[in-house]
Amino acid sequence: MNKKNIVGFWGYPHPELINKTKKMYPDAQWIDFDIDYGFEKTDILPESYCAIIKNIINAAYHYKDDISVILAPIGKDKCDSGWFAAEILKDLGFNVETSIFEELSFRREIKISTSDLSLRNKIEYITKGIYKKEDIEFKQSKAKFGFWGVPPNDLSILELFPKETHVYGWSRCVEAMVPADIKLEMYVDKDVPTVFYAQSFCSKAQLAKYLADKYNGLYIDMDDTATNSTKAKIEAFLRLR
Repeated sequence: MNKKNIVGFWGYPHPELINKTKKMYPDAQWIDFDIDYGFEKTDILPESYCAIIKNIINAAYHYKDDISVILAPIGKDKCDSGWFAAEILKDLGFNVETSIFEELSFRREIKISTSDLSLRNKIEYITKGIYKKEDIEFKQSKAKFGFWGVPPNDLSILELFPKETHVYGWSRCVEAMVPADIKLEMYVDKDVPTVFYAQSFCSKAQLAKYLADKYNGLYIDMDDTATNSTKAKIEAFLRLR
């Protein structure tokens, strides 16, 4: 791989910034810094902090010699922690382009969140679609369960769900290209038993807990990796509902 030929990003950078970056670095490899790749950990952030933001810092340091630019959402489309991470990385000498993507005038049709793909594949297609659009027909499914929230740090918990699980919350907003649409983020089909997931130390836990209580769902707060207890709670909810 050539030096300085990686575009790192997190959240959903503004589409105009994505398009501009593709023209500037047409051969670059795009890497989602939200994901836990198992890279060496830094000591920049507090030990008790959001694992997703830790992933961002760890990935930046892992690829520091190969990064052309980091695309950093900092508005309601991400979180204050993303804003702080952007400023820290700038201060450390990284080339960081910030953006705020809060437009609500256009909403892309939702097909992946309601498809018959496995839940993990749904989430992976949605996140990949941020920077690479694919013209694929997705067979639709009738929802038996729901998963509300952001892509979890430990993607293996998604494998506990049947493929008839529909995606809600911020992940559905990303598919619709409206990551800051709070009304869509709070929407769920009220008759679908839903697991409301939040990353530990994330402000979205407030929404997750409130909506779980409102719709008689299961609230899950998870840190780095899923414990056996967390998996057992999810499995019991799916089995009993």
